[in-house]
Amino acid sequence: MDLDHLLTEARNPASADLDTLTPLEIVRLMSAEDAKVIPAVAAETKAIARAIEIIADRLRAAGRLVYVGAGTSGRLGVLDASECPPTFNSQPGQVIGLIAGGYQALTTAVEGAEDHPESAEKDLRHINLSAKDVLVGIATSGRTPYVLGALRFARSIGAFAIGMACVPDSGLASEADMIIAPLVGPEVLTGSTRLKAGTATKLVLNMLTTGAMVRLGKTFGNLMVDLRATNVKLKARTNRIVRHLVGLDVAAADELLASCGGELKTALVVGRSGLSPDEARQRLAEVQGQVGVVLAAQAAQAPGLARHVLGIDGGGTHTVALLGVVEQETVKVLGRGQGGPSNMKAVGPASAFAEIDRAVAAAFARAGVTRGPVEVACLGLAGAGRADDQAAVRAWAGGARLAEKVDVTGDMALPVALLPDRWGVAVVAGTGSSVWGRAADGRTARAGGWGPLLGDEGSAYSLVLGALRLVTRAMDSGRSRSAFAERLLRRMGLSDPSRLVSAVYGGEWDRTRLASLADEVVSVADGGDADAAQLVRAEAGALAASVAAVVRTLSLPSDQLPLALAGGLLLKAAGYRRCFLAELDHLGMRPAPVVEVNDPAAGAVHLAAALLSAK
Repeated sequence: MDLDHLLTEARNPASADLDTLTPLEIVRLMSAEDAKVIPAVAAETKAIARAIEIIADRLRAAGRLVYVGAGTSGRLGVLDASECPPTFNSQPGQVIGLIAGGYQALTTAVEGAEDHPESAEKDLRHINLSAKDVLVGIATSGRTPYVLGALRFARSIGAFAIGMACVPDSGLASEADMIIAPLVGPEVLTGSTRLKAGTATKLVLNMLTTGAMVRLGKTFGNLMVDLRATNVKLKARTNRIVRHLVGLDVAAADELLASCGGELKTALVVGRSGLSPDEARQRLAEVQGQVGVVLAAQAAQAPGLARHVLGIDGGGTHTVALLGVVEQETVKVLGRGQGGPSNMKAVGPASAFAEIDRAVAAAFARAGVTRGPVEVACLGLAGAGRADDQAAVRAWAGGARLAEKVDVTGDMALPVALLPDRWGVAVVAGTGSSVWGRAADGRTARAGGWGPLLGDEGSAYSLVLGALRLVTRAMDSGRSRSAFAERLLRRMGLSDPSRLVSAVYGGEWDRTRLASLADEVVSVADGGDADAAQLVRAEAGALAASVAAVVRTLSLPSDQLPLALAGGLLLKAAGYRRCFLAELDHLGMRPAPVVEVNDPAAGAVHLAAALLSAK
């Protein structure tokens, strides 16, 4: 192929005046050109996926993956191969990178090395390339003689040969069994294929080895569970994965790993199934190391746990699962587990279900009970108020064999479940706010909870926003800065109110972080600051008005109104709580009893226990 007509050697009109550009213009130009790489690689999705299947099949049958290239292409192949043992605990020599000119060419250009196809055959004979192997020949120009020679030899002995180029109709096609060709176009610097072509190559190689190793069971979910803990960082990652998936603390995770000979996969199976280390190793060997397959099989065979219940509280920041056993109509909590956010509307169903599963696994581990389906599970989940959402949760719970009977409700029902007769009003005021009520006959109603743009009156976020507005209005009017403003700005690390714009709109102080300043506002109000006190009363009054709305809707009694309080602002800021109760009194409502709910998951356990008793 004539070099003059190669796509990788063509001049890019967008960079014709490259030498006259400012540094900022160069960065913008290169960023715009680099953005073309992702679509180019995506266009080769089917070919890359087929390559992953072929590579995984050959590796599973004791074959090897061999990268061959020259210059940048060869260096990228060697780099990807060298990352496999520490990342995936692959055997030395399972993934090999060869570069024209030998390892000296990794750091120093070896003139003319890429021009000798016979050198490739010599290098491949040296590593005993066989028919069981896969060879990926990387030549962005599609014409490198060293790579062409490697592909030709590989096919001649029965190895599967994959060619990778960044030009159409490359010379590799006639020598390879299949081609991957992301067309990234001319480079910003003419002919410098270490740029877009190199980026595309790295992306494809990442996909090939990661995809193949996933197929070989080197991961569980998106976690590397077959890594080799050879340094401090990897040892810490191993411990963290055990803590994350089994629900142990640092010391207990280290103890479990030690009992399993440091084998992460074995430790995960032992921790989540109750098998012995030897049994875990045997089960893993039977399924080629697939942790998920072993755990799914164990779950399918696990006997049901009579009189056991699960209570799950899932929200936008974390998920809590409590495993309990019902004894003489009372429930005893055996274990507690925690996961990440499980609001399906915020993180999506797959992520939400993964975090619920993680919390449940941790609860069983803490209890020292082999995981199996309990009799009843109650899941109180944010974002699960609609019937179709609840159906999706029940479908997942059925597939996971969570329980014989599954009840799904919104998370606001959990605090009310802790009231004496399981009816009354729940008030949550944390970062956001919401009010939910249940009448004795089962009717329900809610007020508030419209989110930060449309509502959330009486929440920590709303309270702090009001405080910051006071600061900015005082600045606009030219008044001297108050002690109130000084305290807020100091907490935010700002020397001047004018910096509020970049701090708030720039994302440094997001909704959750701003809400954390509510205690400062309440403290100033408690100290006698008139502006802060008025603000606190206004927010507490708005929250009380939401309670009044629910009481009216459900025709609940104003006197002796059972009330459950939850959320950081109501539970941790005593001054705000007193003000809120005073505002309720002002509206003619005198709650009793008032129950402070620090752990809503306890409400889910009580609901599950009640359903068990009713079976």
